[in-house]
Order: sequence, then C-alpha cells, then structure tokens
Amino acid sequence: MSKKSLIKLLKIIIPLGIGVFLIYYSLSSATPEERATLWENIKLANPWYVLLSLVFGVLSHLSRAYRWKYLLEPMGYKTGLANRFMAVMAAYLANLGIPRSGEFLRGALMTTYEEVPFEKAFGTIISERLADFIMLLLLVALAIGLQTDLLLEYFAEQNINPLYTLIFLVAVVAMIFVGFKIIKRAKSGFLLKIKSFAAGLVEGMLSVLQMKHKWAFITHTLFIWLMYVAMFWVIKFTIPEIAVAPFSVILAAFIIGSFSISVTNGGIGVYPIAIGALFVFFGFTKQGGEAFGWIIWGSQTLLVIVFGALSFLLLPLLNRNR
Repeated sequence: MSKKSLIKLLKIIIPLGIGVFLIYYSLSSATPEERATLWENIKLANPWYVLLSLVFGVLSHLSRAYRWKYLLEPMGYKTGLANRFMAVMAAYLANLGIPRSGEFLRGALMTTYEEVPFEKAFGTIISERLADFIMLLLLVALAIGLQTDLLLEYFAEQNINPLYTLIFLVAVVAMIFVGFKIIKRAKSGFLLKIKSFAAGLVEGMLSVLQMKHKWAFITHTLFIWLMYVAMFWVIKFTIPEIAVAPFSVILAAFIIGSFSISVTNGGIGVYPIAIGALFVFFGFTKQGGEAFGWIIWGSQTLLVIVFGALSFLLLPLLNRNR
C-alpha cells in the first residue's frame, strides 16, 4: 500500500476508531444499573415524537436542496429539485464514512447529472456553508444570552471555545485570499489551469451576491435552522426527565452537539456523550441526557443512511439519459 493510500485510509479509520472507543468507554465506565437505565430510556421513547423529529429533518434537507437553486441560477444553470435533493442526501451519507467528503461529492454529482462545472458547484456550497456558519454563531449568541454564566462555565470546563472556530475560519479565508492573489498573476501552464479552476470557484462563491431572490434564500436559511432546532427540541418529550428542560438548555445541547459532530464520522460516539455531559451540567442525570443524545443521533443518522442510499441508487436511474 502506498503512503498516500495509507494516509487516506487512516483519515477514515482514526475518527471512526475514536468514536467506537468513546462508545465502549462510556458504556464500560457506567454501572450495570446506569446502563439498564440508559437502555430503558431509549426503549420507552415515544415513537411519535421521534417520527415528528424525522419529518422536521426531511423538511430541512428539502429546504436546503431548494435553496441551492438560488446560488446556481445566477450562473445560468437550471437544475432539478430531485437531483439537488439526492445530491444533498448522498453528501450527508458520504460524511458518515469520510468527514467533509460530502461537499466534494455533492459538487461532483451536480457536474455529472446537471452539467454544472465542479468548481462552480463547489463554490456555491462554500457560500452556503458560510451562511450556515453565521446561523450557528447567531444561535451560540442566543444560547449564551439565555444561559450566560452557566454556558460559559461549561465551555471553560470542556475546553470549548467557539471563538477559535471563528479565528480558524478567518485564517482560512485570509490564506485563500493570498492564494488567489498569487494565482491571479500566474503565467505558466500548470498555474493557469489552477487559475481557471479558481475563477470558477470564485464565481460560484460570489453567486450569493448576484441572486435575484435574496429574501427567499434568507427565508430558506432561517427555515432550515428552525427545523434543525425543532427536530432536536421535540426529542425531549421522549425522555420524561428531559421533558421539563427549558428551551435554553435544549438550545445549549443543540449547539454542543453541532460542534461535537465534526470530531468523528458523523459524530459517532462523541455526539451522545457530549450532550449527556451538557445535561449533567444542568442538573439532569447522565443516563437521561445520553439517552436523548442516542435517540436524536440514531434517528437522524438512520434517516441519512436510508435517503442517502436511495439517492445513490436513484440518481443514475433517473438520469440514465445523461
């Protein structure tokens, strides 16, 4: 096996291994009574609230697929909602295997089935992610406003600093800007190819400024994140103990889950543990908090697996003439 192949394999195995280890550690460190309580909470979860959470999840994914057209249309590409939706779901499924690979796959699928140049499709995805990141920061600000002292104390205890994420993003943007400046002056063959690719990427990213339906884009963005919070919030009614948790605590758990999901493949292992720790911090039992985390993570992951797998199957079938 070549060194390059080994590195790619390790990028998949290491995050997955961390997730599996955390699951094992969490369960093995619990007493038999605690494990029994955790399992009982999961078994007794009201399936109707889980189903409602899944409905909210599907609506958020549909809205994301619909919103995408507002970024593609300014560049002259009329794409089908079905293809956009299946590309989104296939991307989510890919992220379960290789973190952050879904964005590349999503752009590649639009190139394959809608003839949108990859660099332009990927540029729109970057703009989309930036809009989502702004929404996440707004929710962080709201959560801190509702539970300022307690949440900041929790961030300090867990060594979590959302400001680092913002600093990292600014640094990445600065590096990209410098890179574009260098490429812009390119005159050699290889750099000219990169320059052409970068031009398409920038065009895709700047499509957000050329939209005719800016308010529709903003409305869909707000709706997507409203559905994210709603699908998380309704799960609290599946655990009697957590059902009394105020919205501020649920929002704080949502934010912790959002940050933790990028640590391993799809948040496996980390997500329920992080949420359980948050609920413990606010005075709830570890078993109730982790049961909440497992139910929301398990149901939404199953949704992604089913819809993502169907998307991989149906995309070539529905586009066989392309």
